[in-house]
Amino acid sequence: MASLRSRLHPGLLVLALAIAFLLWTVAHGTSPIEVVFDVPIELHGLDEELVVVGQSVDAVNLRVQGSRAALRNVGPGRLTYRVDLVGSHPGRAIHEVLVSKLALPSGARPVSHSPTRLWVELEERGRKSVRVRAEAVGEPKEGYRVAGIEVIPKRVWLTGARSQVLSLEEVVAEPADVTGLDADAEIEVPLLLGAGNVWLEEDAPVKIAVVIEPIPAPLPEEGEELVAPTAQEVSS
Repeated sequence: MASLRSRLHPGLLVLALAIAFLLWTVAHGTSPIEVVFDVPIELHGLDEELVVVGQSVDAVNLRVQGSRAALRNVGPGRLTYRVDLVGSHPGRAIHEVLVSKLALPSGARPVSHSPTRLWVELEERGRKSVRVRAEAVGEPKEGYRVAGIEVIPKRVWLTGARSQVLSLEEVVAEPADVTGLDADAEIEVPLLLGAGNVWLEEDAPVKIAVVIEPIPAPLPEEGEELVAPTAQEVSS
């Protein structure tokens, strides 16, 4: 064996190693593998008069088989599953999950997926004008007090799922912090709409106008005489 190695040309050894590496690379690049990932669901074609109030899943779990080369551009963030809602009506719409609609590269094929069906709950859109309730928190500067607060605007338009919108009579603004104030101020605050399918129709700012005034000197108690200061006290 030693005499055989001594007779081999070094260039042939390098060529043989290169060919072996190439064959190994091709074999591993074409051997089938499987990957599993979630494909986000995108809703399309929803009528403006409808609102999505529920959805069974947000993604389709997909198992795909193929070569490493074929699956190189397949994975999270590269695919979406489109659900067409054109012509839908209020209520629960059930859709079969057809992974054949996914644009998988040549050499890749879906093996399994979950779920096989999904549903989307739809409701008519509604709108309503409601009042805004506001309050102040904190303490003004020493010697001052909050004389009044006013919310601007007093009412806002809401839109969203009809049943939820129509059940509201008011919305609450985040409290305005008046800590350390010694003068009137307008403080911009967000509205606390809470969970649900209700939104502001217009994304306009809401402000709380706070009136700050000095705390008046205490009045004398009944029967107590007011004593005028002497000339010496005034001069001092």
